[in-house]
Amino acid sequence: MKILLINGSPKGTNSNSLRLAERFVSGVRAEREKSGESVSVEALHAASLTINPCRGCFSCWRVTPGSCCIKDDMQTVIKKQTEAELIVWSFPLYYYSVPGILKNLIDRQLPMNLPFMSARRDGYGSGSHESRYDMSDTRHVVISTCGFYSAEGNYDSVTRMFDHFLGKDNYTGIFCGQGELFRVRELSARTDEYLAAVETAGKEYAAGRISDETSRRLRALLFPREVFEKMADASWGVSRDSGEKEPDALIFTRQMAALYDAAAYDGSDRVLEICYTDLGVTYQIMLGKDGSRVYTDGSLTATTRIDTPFEVWAAISRGEIGGAEALAKRLYTVSGDFSLMIRWDDFFGSGSPEAASKAPQKNAEKEKKPLMAAMLIPWIAFWTAASIEPRYGSAAALAISALVPLIMHGRRLILWDRLSAAAVALLSLFANITGAGDAAINLGYLIFGLFWLGSCFTREPLCAAYVKYAYGGEAAFQNPLFMKTNYILAACWGVLYVLIAVWTFFLKRAGCGSLTLLVNNAATIAMGIFTVWFEKWYPAHLARGGKK
Repeated sequence: MKILLINGSPKGTNSNSLRLAERFVSGVRAEREKSGESVSVEALHAASLTINPCRGCFSCWRVTPGSCCIKDDMQTVIKKQTEAELIVWSFPLYYYSVPGILKNLIDRQLPMNLPFMSARRDGYGSGSHESRYDMSDTRHVVISTCGFYSAEGNYDSVTRMFDHFLGKDNYTGIFCGQGELFRVRELSARTDEYLAAVETAGKEYAAGRISDETSRRLRALLFPREVFEKMADASWGVSRDSGEKEPDALIFTRQMAALYDAAAYDGSDRVLEICYTDLGVTYQIMLGKDGSRVYTDGSLTATTRIDTPFEVWAAISRGEIGGAEALAKRLYTVSGDFSLMIRWDDFFGSGSPEAASKAPQKNAEKEKKPLMAAMLIPWIAFWTAASIEPRYGSAAALAISALVPLIMHGRRLILWDRLSAAAVALLSLFANITGAGDAAINLGYLIFGLFWLGSCFTREPLCAAYVKYAYGGEAAFQNPLFMKTNYILAACWGVLYVLIAVWTFFLKRAGCGSLTLLVNNAATIAMGIFTVWFEKWYPAHLARGGKK
């Protein structure tokens, strides 16, 4: 298969539209080569070619039929067009039409037509000229980006032109708004999603047709209109009020503020203060129910303050380093309300309608995430029932353990759930057969503690296996603050239950059964309170630059 990519952007290889076109072609090539077909791709960049304007002399019809009197690169373009099986037209929208250099190329296609009038077969327009070459099997795709928030309603003149010289419904169009965002590295997470959809479209196109779902993804806005327009306005680097040039750090801060999602507002106004320590400037972002606003005069009282070198924060925004990783390395510090950092993706993930469309799916998947209750139910049932009556109580605990999969219907059971069920089953059998309930309960405390301690030597501490989903799932493993906090908590719980096993043994031997129950419950409640406090305090402590 021969593919010709015509890049009509004056920016040449730096074209945003070209990025989309290349991903589409990549998808076509992958699909065709998968079936063993040979694929060749050639790109012609109009900005690098010499293509003069058409003179309207009609020499190509009257004097030298099929050959233009202007000798430049257009002869090569026509030759390659006639040889191609797929032609991909790539260009940005310039003043509601194609760029001038591409219009020259299109005008200079006149030698490809015969001079004789003919009626259009598709009934479009009031007349036409037959093609000089048999290109009935040549397929065309038109790919373009524009600077408006949406492509809808802005390509009328473009589509009518292509309808005329390619034939109505004889080409596939992919038109994308917010095109300038493809050059912003800080937004690559979203733009890469769109590029992946374009590549998928290429694969589907090569296989037959672009699916309705992929078409929907291609029509989706990269960002909501109000978010995009705020970012676009800020990107010019000129004050709306004074018309003066603004510093890069302020431009960056305004664009970050534009990403604020007011839907995350929880009833509390927040003031995020960012001090770019290497530049010696500080800006504030008010985050409220009606949106965000940037202040440059420091007139507000900050609720959260970030002290960071400008390039560090920019690198985090570009995804070159994780925010949590940079914080753990002390590349920046945070003081004040740390909850803003924990919920950062909620506040500044205004993201995309694409992400919003996936929200129901995520909520559905939530039902499948494991719950720590699946691990705790067998243990609590055993410790409670076996202490009341060793034989019957252990039998009841065994029955409850067997019902855990039913109780947790729709939830995924993980290793610690299964190990707990197996351990409780063995301990219940031991207590039921021997009647030694105290010994079985005490051994259970020890085993439970060893589970926690043992997990500290694995990639995933026990508590993290359940709470990681609130911190990005598997991505939480790249968060040093999250991991260190959970390793410490897992160790604390492990040590506690080993100690409970030890002092329970001695207190029971001393005949202090009632005291044992009181001490064990008090210690567990105290550790639970400590856990809730520590998981909030420790990351914030490190964020302020505290000792590890």
